[in-house]
Formats: sequence, C-alpha cells, structure tokens
Amino acid sequence: MYMTIGEVFAQTVRKFPKKEAVVDMAKGRRYTYEQWEKEVHRLANALLEAGVQKGDRVSTVLFNTLELGTAFFACAKIGAIFNPINFRLKSREIAYILEDATPKVVLFEKAVEPQIASIHHEFPHILFWYIDDDTPSYAANYHALVSNAQTTAPSIEVFESDIYAMMYTSGTTGRPKGVLHRHRDMIEQSMICNAVMRIRDADRGLVSAPMFHCAELHCCFLPRVHAGAANIILHHFDPKLVLKTIEQEKITLLFAAPTMWNMLLQENLRAYDLSSLRLGLYGAAPMAPVLVKECKERLGIDLIQAYGMTEMGPAVTFLLEDEQLTKAGSAGRACLNHEVRIVKPREDGPSDPDDVLPPGEVGEIIMRGPCMMVGYYNREEATAKAMYKGWYHSGDLGYMDEEGYLYVADRVDDMVISGGENVYPREVEDVLYEHPGVLDVAVVGEPDEIWGEKVVAFVVKKDPNVTEEDLEQFCKTSDRLAPYKRPRAYYFVDALPRNASGKIQKFLLREQVKNAAKS
Repeated sequence: MYMTIGEVFAQTVRKFPKKEAVVDMAKGRRYTYEQWEKEVHRLANALLEAGVQKGDRVSTVLFNTLELGTAFFACAKIGAIFNPINFRLKSREIAYILEDATPKVVLFEKAVEPQIASIHHEFPHILFWYIDDDTPSYAANYHALVSNAQTTAPSIEVFESDIYAMMYTSGTTGRPKGVLHRHRDMIEQSMICNAVMRIRDADRGLVSAPMFHCAELHCCFLPRVHAGAANIILHHFDPKLVLKTIEQEKITLLFAAPTMWNMLLQENLRAYDLSSLRLGLYGAAPMAPVLVKECKERLGIDLIQAYGMTEMGPAVTFLLEDEQLTKAGSAGRACLNHEVRIVKPREDGPSDPDDVLPPGEVGEIIMRGPCMMVGYYNREEATAKAMYKGWYHSGDLGYMDEEGYLYVADRVDDMVISGGENVYPREVEDVLYEHPGVLDVAVVGEPDEIWGEKVVAFVVKKDPNVTEEDLEQFCKTSDRLAPYKRPRAYYFVDALPRNASGKIQKFLLREQVKNAAKS
C-alpha cells in the first residue's frame, strides 16, 4: 500500500506534533502540526456535512492563504478532488472552469469577490464559501461552517490510485483542460523534490509564488510538509515584504520565477538580514547566467532550476547548484525515475517516441515518469494525443547535449511566458478580433528584462482611427482576459506575414521585435 497525501500529513503530525507547521502572515495565524491537523479535520468534516463525497470536486479561487493549504489536505483526507483556480482569471474564464469541473463547493475571498459576484447565479448547484468577513448574501461563511465541525479524522478510505487533483492548464487552442493527478503521483514528486533540495524538518520555506501553481504547491509546499518543515505563507508576492519576511521568520528556502528573483535584486538588500536563506528554486523560464551570479553574490545562496509542466507534476529535469554557470542555458538532466527524449516532430500526428534524434539536433521534447498525469478530464482525444505510446508529448522544442543535459529551444504552440505565467496568443487574439476596428491580429512575446517576455500584438486596422489606447481599454473591459494576458504594446502594420496555406508566420514577427529590441 502506497502513501496518500492525507497519510503523509498524518505521519508528519505524529512525528512533529508540537513543531510550528504553518504561518499565515496576512492574518497573523500560527499553527503547530497538531493544531493544523484539527483545522484540516474540521474542514474535511464540514465538507462531508455539506454533501461532498469521494470523487467530488472542491474548487478554490484564493490567493496564498492558510485556507488554501488546509483545503489541500482536507480534500485529500476525504477523497475529494482538489481544484485550485488561478485567482488572476476574469469572471468568464473562471465560469468556464466551473462549468467543466462541476465542483460541489467553491472557496473564495474578498480579493476575487467581484469575479464571483458576476457569475455565481449561473451555478445554483454550487455552494460558495467565503473566507473573509462581510460575507456576500449568495455565499456562506467558511469559518462559521468549519468552527463547529468535528476535529476527529474522517473515516473515508482513500487509495494511492485515487485522483487527488484537477489542475487546469491551457492547450495549444487556449481552451483550459483539467489535468488529473493521483495521490501516488504527488508523493513521488514530493520525494524527488525533497531529495534534490535536501529539505530538513528545521527548514522554513516561504510561500510567495501562487499556490494554485503546481510549482509552488507540489515542488515546495507539499515536500516541506512531507519533511516536517514549516511553511510561511504570504498572501501575494511583494519584493519588500518577501525580504522583510525572510529576515523576520528566518526563511531558509524560497521558490520564485526568474522575474521575481530579478525584482528582489532591485531592492536595497543591505537593509535586510538574509543570512538564514540557504537555497532558492526557480522555474517557468531559464535564468540568465548574470542573474544567477548576482543571486549567489548578493543573496548568498545557491540556486536550482526545475523544468516541467502541470501534466508531469510538474518537475521533470533539474539543473543543480554547481551546474548553474557551467551548463548555463540548460534545463538540466532528467530527475529520478524520469526519462526525457528528443524526437523528430511529425506534422500528421504525435511524434514517435522511438524516432530519437542525436545530441545537438532540435526536435520535440517528450518525457515519461511516475508523476505523469492520468489524463485530461473529459478530453479523451486530447489525452490520447498528449500521451501517445505512454510518453507525454510536451509540444516544446529542444535538444540534448552529449552529457544528457536538456536545452529548451522554442515552443511549438507559440506560448508566451510572462513573469512565469503562460499566455496563449489565441486567447488574446480572440478578444482583439472582437473589436470593430481590428481587421487582423497576431500576438507574440517580446523579450523583456523584467518579465522575461511581454505580450505584444501586431494589428491590421479595419478603422484607420483606432489607437493603442482604444485597444488597451477594450482589453481592460473584457471579462475573458486576465490582466497579465493583456498586450503591453501594439504594432500597427499593413499586413501580417502568412505562408502559402494562409498561416501567420509568427517567427518573422518574433524576429522583428527581437531586432527592434537590439536597436
């Protein structure tokens, strides 16, 4: 019998009952593992009393909060499927996920109440639980429901093969798909991350990257609980607050996207005592060697890079501390029990896993391992394509060197990674096409020193009087486009480059913005 996430939590409680487990900095709450277990059981029992059964979905639309972490383990205890939703999404984007996932309960907070307020009436079958004060009339108060619930462990039998979570990601079409992971998948991921980062029970990890992302949740939050370490939760990332918290709480571990590390380096680091910090993890995008060197020199820490995607748990490769400069630009080597191949891409279907390319030759990156998803929720065709012959086909292009180090060269689906967030151009293009003054549009990523990439749009006007300000305001008022997806620049052109079949040649547009940035 393999461990489940709920059993991992219970095991840690037994080993470290009096040790500080979690701190909610925004609300000043601190729990030992023994105290936190009671909160987890209260929520688990409250969900059962509300009619949530094993296999039902429980969604959260929350920033980083103690309630999100508690829900993570409470769902695991009763076999409910945990569904954390990106708090940055607009109302229609959230509505699409709720329609697809059909949760029984949705936990939300004040910061996202406007989005929920505009769509809750579409979901009369969903129970909305509000975690803050001044509960809206259409919702129930989370704390009132949980405070009177039993603190005893629920008696629901959960197995390693049960689905633990449904985490939404976007495919090449921009339509979100629910990635299904089992309990066993995430225990494997946790053990790998524990081994790579050498997490100890004395460690104190800072949660400042979004917990709805599997990078923070699966590579950091869960592994630290697994090891008996503490999680210090910040509601959201703020450079000054992060630095202050590192000093105040003696933080030893921190995960951040390269953009976030860069923001920290812009602050007056001498004003803080950061001597407790020993290790940083980064992912979502490569980090420039100069930035790695600056982190080491100014923060006094080593860095580890992780590469992967939600479908894989997420981490598939790691670039370790002593490899950051010697293998600059690499995403590292495959982690324990994982395999990565570079294969020849095919235009008429999924790449063949046996059509392996030699070192140095660019092809599609495919992978397999024990943390790979079960599949996409209600997407049999997409699952079959993505997991052809038992390998996950990433859609990323890259190559391997002679020593087995992976280099990610490009992305088949033209995805833009801005500040660690995935932006799919079609989502943005579909909104801009609705503007009456737009004839044609193509969205690409432009190199940016702060965000890694920023979203930019090439627009062919239908109305010659359309301005950049008009389009910016149009995107701002759309309920289908989160703020981080909005274009940061517009380039008005007479025509978009297309090939003989009529497809836009986005590589030419990317070259154009790269050349403009250099000049």
